[in-house]
Amino acid sequence: MEQTTKALVSIQLLLLDVDGVLTTGQVVYTDSGEEIKAFSVKDGLGLRLVMDCGLQVGIVTGRGSGALLHRCRNLGIDLVFDQVRDKAAKLDEISTRTGIAAPQMAFVGDDLPDIPLMQKVGLGIAVADAVPEVIAAADMVTTAKGGCGAVREICEALLKARECWEPVLERFS
Repeated sequence: MEQTTKALVSIQLLLLDVDGVLTTGQVVYTDSGEEIKAFSVKDGLGLRLVMDCGLQVGIVTGRGSGALLHRCRNLGIDLVFDQVRDKAAKLDEISTRTGIAAPQMAFVGDDLPDIPLMQKVGLGIAVADAVPEVIAAADMVTTAKGGCGAVREICEALLKARECWEPVLERFS
């Protein structure tokens, strides 16, 4: 656990997959063909809190959707890479845009396309219901499932490791 805490303290950029991490992984379509995604408000607050604590947050996902772009705009996340086939190949561009090196990045994933990027950043994180291969590749695994508080759990761990949690609690007291 001490090694994980040290890794959490060094993180400057939290990168997230979307389907299966920020959502439960279900894809829902309306009769007209519009895709609908459901996001956890608790995850959203967690992301805002880590951004308030000075961390950057970004998205690296294989799919694209208007719902995702609306959610990111709502949360103030402007580092969004969608429709990405090779997530690890985006690492240099992300580093150039943010000025943050890979060892100071964390990536949260749930399925096979996430493994290469997880292995290149400082902290690879799997959600509890990730496929076994992702869990095996992860440095950290959440107790919560994707779309059900896993991102909030990660955000709280980051805040606690950086000693930002108590000030957050005081803010809401």
